[in-house]
Amino acid sequence: MIMKLSRMLLTGACGVLVLACGGCDDGPGHQGLRMNEIQVLGTHNSSHIQARDDILALLAVVEGQQVADSLEYTHLPLRDQLDRGVRQFELDIFADPEGGLYATRNGLIYLGEDPNSGLPELDEPGMKVLHIQDLDFETHCLTLQICLDQMKQWSDDNPNHLPIVVMIQAKEEDIDDPMDVFTTPIKFGPDEVDDIDEEIREVFPEERLITPDDVRGEYATLEQAVLDGNWPTLRDARGRMMFTFRNGGAAKESYVEGHPSLEGRVMFTNSEEGEAEAAWFNVDNALDDGDRIRELIEAGYLVRTRADEETQQAREDDYSLQEAAFASGGQFVSTDYVVPNPAFGTDYVATVPGDYVARCNPISAPPDCQSELIAP
Repeated sequence: MIMKLSRMLLTGACGVLVLACGGCDDGPGHQGLRMNEIQVLGTHNSSHIQARDDILALLAVVEGQQVADSLEYTHLPLRDQLDRGVRQFELDIFADPEGGLYATRNGLIYLGEDPNSGLPELDEPGMKVLHIQDLDFETHCLTLQICLDQMKQWSDDNPNHLPIVVMIQAKEEDIDDPMDVFTTPIKFGPDEVDDIDEEIREVFPEERLITPDDVRGEYATLEQAVLDGNWPTLRDARGRMMFTFRNGGAAKESYVEGHPSLEGRVMFTNSEEGEAEAAWFNVDNALDDGDRIRELIEAGYLVRTRADEETQQAREDDYSLQEAAFASGGQFVSTDYVVPNPAFGTDYVATVPGDYVARCNPISAPPDCQSELIAP
């Protein structure tokens, strides 16, 4: 594989050509490696707790049996995931600028129960974290602020950790509702996407963030910086957080508008090649799109992909998608199963090959990279 010369070789102070993983001064932990040259494990809908059986049955009626089956997973609390080596997360958020919009779980009305949650955190203004309003609402952290606070506490306790990447998905879909009781989400327009950045910055100071401005540096566009390999080294990225925005469409346009190359923004968007802000891609299925993922990695982009989808692989003890995901070079390989689901009767879990927290990326890492030298 031919890598860009700017990413592959440097002229070191010792007067010889050295590999870009750090050359003469790599230091312990492969500190000279860049963020795009490693591979880590992530989780999908990272705060999710499986709904009660009767709510799953209601979900099957409202959304279909396939949807209900796809929600049979429970993640460990965020701090426990971090302790186990997870370094990429996904949080589904709903806008709630006035507070109280999700304080009732109206699906319970169908079951003849009181929908009031009694949870004061849901009465406060701010982004709420759940998967499907009124139905799939159980979560390890009720608000974006609480989730981020939990991550920051772990980060403070482990200040030399590898960079942690959090993918945000803004939820705004309606649910078919014969009784007209389900909550109608607020669309993510300019004010709502600004609120996401504000809530992140309320928890993490600028020096603890990896932002599009950091990566762009002096380049004309963010994409140019990425294609030239200007991702931070692990030395510079340790102890910091990076945020990505999964949404396309109007929500993404609201986020990008007025911010060329995401100037002043916190999150990296899921943009297309050739767009000024292109840096990070979400490509779910490496069995179908492995060649595309490899092309993106070779070009210099970051990619998040999945080890398993809709519970299928865990039910069937099928590792083919996971193996394809890691082989593709996607830097972030996301799973619903850091631990097995005993209800499926399989031992299916996702792990970084070699049981590392991070390994050398099979596509983009320099040839002398050694996974055992990458400190977690």
